[in-house]
Amino acid sequence: MRIALIQQHLAADRDASLQRGLTHLGQAARGGAELAAFAELAFEPFYPRCRRGETPRTAETIPGPTTDALCRAAKEHSIVVVGNLYEQAGERYYDASPVIDADGTLLGVQRMLHITDYEGFFEQDYYDEGDRGAPVFATRACKLGVVICYDRHYPEVMRRMGLGGAELVVVPQAGTVGEWPEGLYEAELRVAAFQNGYFTALCNRVGTEGELQFAGESFVCDPEGQVSARAPRGEDCVLLDDLDLTSIARSTAKRLFLQHRRTDW
Repeated sequence: MRIALIQQHLAADRDASLQRGLTHLGQAARGGAELAAFAELAFEPFYPRCRRGETPRTAETIPGPTTDALCRAAKEHSIVVVGNLYEQAGERYYDASPVIDADGTLLGVQRMLHITDYEGFFEQDYYDEGDRGAPVFATRACKLGVVICYDRHYPEVMRRMGLGGAELVVVPQAGTVGEWPEGLYEAELRVAAFQNGYFTALCNRVGTEGELQFAGESFVCDPEGQVSARAPRGEDCVLLDDLDLTSIARSTAKRLFLQHRRTDW
């Protein structure tokens, strides 16, 4: 299975950013990708860098204009799409990733479970805690889990994906240069892949917004925890990588760790 991770700068406005994303999605499909993923808030500013009230609150529903456009593109290109946007559901707001199958069907939405709050990432001002658990979606391409940004720090979320049968876990992220010690993003996803016997793919935001410099450097890890592809820092990129899903059954986690896992203590 070939996947694409799309990291892109913001354009002049939301519509232009979405159009840029659709162009990149077409590029991914022409490159043979069966699944494409976008970074966190790929088509809109990173609102949580400011306290609420300092930036406009422009959440939209799912389904809504953005997901409608992504569904049309998924069907046109016969490609599975993982998006991410600021969702309004009644009186609640979420950091949300719609999962769209290759026929354009909206399979469901994953909502970020854990909400952080610190300088430059005032996410508790914007998001409610997700209420969808840790679903695994049966897409045309693979069994897919989505772990949004901050949730990757919680091993119990990553393990739930493995127990749910995920073959690939996609992580839409907005990570900045120097935010954590060098290499930690990569180490977390390598360990999760190794411990659970699935592929991980982190798609990171790119570009400078206010005082934040988003790193890019999206990457893919195989079920043995080895990085198989990496995008450049600070540049737009459609990163393609081929995943051998048959390797999952041979992984160390499937042969050993999960076979010997105890639940009785």
